[in-house]
Amino acid sequence: MQMQQISITHGVEAIAPKRHLVFAYYVSGHGFGHATRVVEVVRHLIRAGHDVHMVTGAPDFVFTSEIQSPRLLFRKVVLDCGAVQADALTVDPIASLEKYSQMSIVPRASVLATEVQWLNSIKADLVISDVVPIACRAAADAGIRSVCVTNFSWDFIYVEYVMVAGSHYRSVLQQIAEDYSHSEFVIRLPGYSPMPAFRGVIDVPLVVRRLHKSREEVRKDLGVPDDVKLVIFNFGGQVCGASDNQELPPNFIKLAKDVYTPDLIAASDCMLGKIGYGTVSEAMAYKLPFIFIRRDYFNEEPYLREMLEYYQGGVEMARRDMLSGCWIPYLERAVNLKPCYEGGTNGGELAAHILQDTAVGKNCVLDKQNKVRRLQDVMVHGCQPQKVPGNDILVPDWYTLAENKLGLHN
Repeated sequence: MQMQQISITHGVEAIAPKRHLVFAYYVSGHGFGHATRVVEVVRHLIRAGHDVHMVTGAPDFVFTSEIQSPRLLFRKVVLDCGAVQADALTVDPIASLEKYSQMSIVPRASVLATEVQWLNSIKADLVISDVVPIACRAAADAGIRSVCVTNFSWDFIYVEYVMVAGSHYRSVLQQIAEDYSHSEFVIRLPGYSPMPAFRGVIDVPLVVRRLHKSREEVRKDLGVPDDVKLVIFNFGGQVCGASDNQELPPNFIKLAKDVYTPDLIAASDCMLGKIGYGTVSEAMAYKLPFIFIRRDYFNEEPYLREMLEYYQGGVEMARRDMLSGCWIPYLERAVNLKPCYEGGTNGGELAAHILQDTAVGKNCVLDKQNKVRRLQDVMVHGCQPQKVPGNDILVPDWYTLAENKLGLHN
């Protein structure tokens, strides 16, 4: 007799479905950070015996270094651009909005038609997005439920860009918020920013990749003795690349492009880089002090920074000191920190359970009134960090319109 397995997952009862499921997982085109956290969710879905179709522009090795399965399938399509950056720390707000418009707004009708046809062709049971807006609308048009898994949404990030680029770009934000509203709910990751467009929320612990090697094994492979302090220089691959014939100082080690970062993080004594979900979550999970440099125009950062500093794992470095090589005071401070995060790191497993339940028709958002309260709370709070000198911001019109359409009242 076949039995159902029942477990309790972060306040949500998860029942492992008997039948095989097909998931379509859309991953944002912004860097590797989205893809690296998606890996852990996908690993558990594959492990449960389901098929996962990855819609992503990230290289295959990001996934296949952790998952080797014929049930993992790739479709190389990028449907959003994220933030356009001149380098690891410099965002171009106008270019970001313009590129998103050209990728997802101008060709919208044809993009939706293509995605609906593809989703129907693979017989998808659920669409998952991290955090591609148009994927949620495509799922709705195809008659398929959708869920987002993220710590931020692009409408919140882009609000500040519109203030720089001009109000004629507000239609881009309105379209993004409307697309997200077709999602059933958001599986919200720690260090989250306000996400007003979503109607329902389920919180999970940190989503982090597991380790492949011990600290001792990694250091042996690198030729670094255990009594030597090791710093990992991690800026998302945008400023760390050195050509094959470039000579580095004797105390620098050039790593392979497909190196497995979690192992290095756990084997290091501190990290120098920019704040993003992947780096912050893995630094916290493996108790690595993190020296960070701020980047402009990315409103995810304050919330991750607050979490990092709350658990005593962060040191801010001035950008001018990073560029001039004045690192020693920051390194000395960082290696003496004692990061104290003791929370869960199984968010990927819990998210996979929730996604399975949703795919078979279970309603995972239990408290409907809580959904309403969360949405109303963030409608105002979500705009507070967006202030630019000389500009006073009110709650954007598209959230007010969305509230009315959803039948919510203040």
